[in-house]
Amino acid sequence: MTGERLVVAADGVGMRRPRRIDAGLNGILVVDKPVGPTSHDVVALVRRLAGTKRIGHGGTLDPFASGVLPLYLGLGTRVVEFHLGARKAYRATVCFGASSTTDDLEGELTPSSLPAPSRAAVEAALAGFLGTHLQLPPAFSARKIGGRRAYALARAGHAPELPARETTFHVLALERWDETDPDHPLAVIDVACSAGTYVRALARDLGAAVGSAAYLGALRRTAAGPFTLDDAITLDVAREAAANERFAALLRPVGTGLDDLPAVTLRPDELVVVAHGGWIGEGGRLQAVSAAPVDVGHAAGTPAEGRVRLLSEDGSLAAIARRAGGRLVPDKVLVPRDGTPPSG
Repeated sequence: MTGERLVVAADGVGMRRPRRIDAGLNGILVVDKPVGPTSHDVVALVRRLAGTKRIGHGGTLDPFASGVLPLYLGLGTRVVEFHLGARKAYRATVCFGASSTTDDLEGELTPSSLPAPSRAAVEAALAGFLGTHLQLPPAFSARKIGGRRAYALARAGHAPELPARETTFHVLALERWDETDPDHPLAVIDVACSAGTYVRALARDLGAAVGSAAYLGALRRTAAGPFTLDDAITLDVAREAAANERFAALLRPVGTGLDDLPAVTLRPDELVVVAHGGWIGEGGRLQAVSAAPVDVGHAAGTPAEGRVRLLSEDGSLAAIARRAGGRLVPDKVLVPRDGTPPSG
């Protein structure tokens, strides 16, 4: 169902325009994506299971990768942008002794004649990657060049020269070293990094840093912002819940994972004003930022910068607002005009 909303401009002048209010399923579903399907495949499956059209995800995982894939349903799609800049964590398996055209196991491998590195050399090299650096994206990436995906150009034999991009590694810890095959050792590495980082490019660069060659052999995302593997459900669990009409019980509230944003709890009269798109006075009521389960790490300039959560008295997210001259002006309104939360 949809409804018409009255949106009030920041200067108090009424300005009418339609706004959709989703009366269906609203929330966040944290999936443990298996190896094999694309992120798009998972979205399509959950769309069918949930019976909803409005769904998005919080960061693509390649088909060979597994792990945390947050999905945003209904009104949850309105807060995706506040999660995309969050830190990610992975467990990566780096294979030494060969290079790959795609920097991962899906590409064409070329054996290296260079000597295999030692564990000590790899640990020393990892320390050099900590912090903020420029990273050259893989030639086979989803970056667009002249309107075409880089991987499409590379497959056509016209690999583009991609500009380096800034990336930050917060944690790089060698979890396990396997030299069962001395010429082709494996390193299992725990990685925490900024959004948009290519872990397969890290594998490639790590190989070069130790005077060898390397590619990414396996990847499992262990956290996406505040969401971890402990929060994630398998696709089989999602299928079973849908079959038993319990799918809604799997969803987390729309406001989950935004605890790093300051908050204001609205009075009932203020909630109605906000529901119409009107601003309220800040009045020094910003509550202290809650301790998030994971350091989300929004960077300056992201959509979350300068934003405030506006909460109903029951603690649910009513809107996200921006601070402007002592006013809190709602950008994303999640409640209907009467201030009651939508069903689901």
